[in-house]
Amino acid sequence: MINRRFKRFMTPVIAVLILSLTVGAQIAPVEKVDMEMMKKIRAEGLERSKVMDTLSWLTDVVGYRLTGSPNMKASNEWTRNKLAEWGLQNAHLEPFPFGRGWSFDKVTANVVAPTSFPIIAYPEAWTPGTDGTITGEAVMVDIKTEADFEKYKGKLKGKFIMAGQAREIKAWDKPMSQRLSDEELLKLANDEPQGGMRQYTPEQIEARRRMMALGPKMNSFFKSEGAGAMIKSSRIGDGGTVFVQGGGSREKNAPEALPSVVITSEHYNRIVRIIEKGVPVKMELNIDARFHDEDMNAYNTIAEIPGTDLKDEIVMLGGHMDSWHGGTGATDNAAGVSVAMEAVRILQSLGVKPRRTIRIALWSGEEQGLLGSRAYVAQHFGARQATPGQNEFAAMMNPRGPLVTKPAYDKFAAYFNLDNGTGKVRGVYLQGNEAVRPIFRAWLAPFRDLGASTITIQNTGGTDHLAYDGIGLPGFQFIQDPVEYDTRTHHSNMDLYDRIQADDMKQASVIMAAFVYNAAMRDAKLPRKPMPAAQQASNR
Repeated sequence: MINRRFKRFMTPVIAVLILSLTVGAQIAPVEKVDMEMMKKIRAEGLERSKVMDTLSWLTDVVGYRLTGSPNMKASNEWTRNKLAEWGLQNAHLEPFPFGRGWSFDKVTANVVAPTSFPIIAYPEAWTPGTDGTITGEAVMVDIKTEADFEKYKGKLKGKFIMAGQAREIKAWDKPMSQRLSDEELLKLANDEPQGGMRQYTPEQIEARRRMMALGPKMNSFFKSEGAGAMIKSSRIGDGGTVFVQGGGSREKNAPEALPSVVITSEHYNRIVRIIEKGVPVKMELNIDARFHDEDMNAYNTIAEIPGTDLKDEIVMLGGHMDSWHGGTGATDNAAGVSVAMEAVRILQSLGVKPRRTIRIALWSGEEQGLLGSRAYVAQHFGARQATPGQNEFAAMMNPRGPLVTKPAYDKFAAYFNLDNGTGKVRGVYLQGNEAVRPIFRAWLAPFRDLGASTITIQNTGGTDHLAYDGIGLPGFQFIQDPVEYDTRTHHSNMDLYDRIQADDMKQASVIMAAFVYNAAMRDAKLPRKPMPAAQQASNR
């Protein structure tokens, strides 16, 4: 900023010279913020909050919300009805193709010899149940190449296959819960733009290709050999925390996998140590699980607060409602869903008449690759074509081909997402869009006392704002305190209501409501970052 005292003494020539160096030879106007409305939003969100009640319904009552499961459909219907009850318009469900659903009701696992003890276990999604209790001997199987199959032929009938070695567990040498420090926030604020998505080396791509090819062959081999079940160790975590995701296919005609459970690492390691002593380990397993193929679609929940003079322009907010099934998906991501719902409830209760239409979207299929948000964005705004030669994972998460847009593309204003757990909002990622920095700085100013003031050019990936950003639309994710997200709750059996921090949820709801309100009321849509020529729209 130019020093004001110096500016008074500048000659007209120097003033013109300096102004010519600014972007567009203009000084950006000061962003207007309705401070009276900010006070009302704070009062409603902090003093009369409903966010924790919403979160309890989604987690305690509905439960886990695996995409395609009956629980997920129940949460779609409950949120649609609740949004309509609050007065939002056009509350409805929008389908997209998904595949088979899956659900489980119970699982029990025990070691019964040489000594008996119960095991903390959860089935992998899209793997079959056991049709009652089955028993078998646990055996270690180590297959890294196709040549390794030969040494196990004729030896696996009825066996419970232990997939992987014991995992070393050490005492925690740092807190499991963390708040972002002033130093960490300052580093975020000072970061340079990222270079884009991680680039995989040819060796990494080839290793991934080999593993992807070997997996189905292993499954087919184990099935043909008559193995009874798969037993896997939780990939991370300890102390009874189990991180569990999927282990089978949602394709209707895919070959059936073995019954498969992930168990806590301490129990897995104990079984491995007994086997290594040459002592047979006998186990029993009972999984009550089933597939659902009566409806091969999944659904997003959509509702609106209609706009006024700019009603054909759209401001969106949301989070993904689907979860994994070990816990109840509280931090991932009933938290974000409940905050987004609370934000529109706040605005609706205040009688806000936005200039632009405010649209909330609660996504499904995020955990399987942002499927719900990508399908919605492709249907309503635009999509990229596939790029030849891009590796499969990168193509799914960050497609970079030519863009084909819909008419609504030019009417889109912004999307705001929340999906990093229970931590309070500390600021916002600019997603590489430097032009919105002064706008967001003004929007955050009323909430500095609530701990939200950091703006970083960086992006956080892996969630639904990427569906928008990937086609050049302004999509943003908030910076949040990590709390226990990576250490305890993310995709684990401990992702439960009691891990949620109520004050953080209230604060996040207020800031989400304020951002949506400001985006809906300002004279112009948010500026968009320029796209490389190769990625621009090829036709409309």
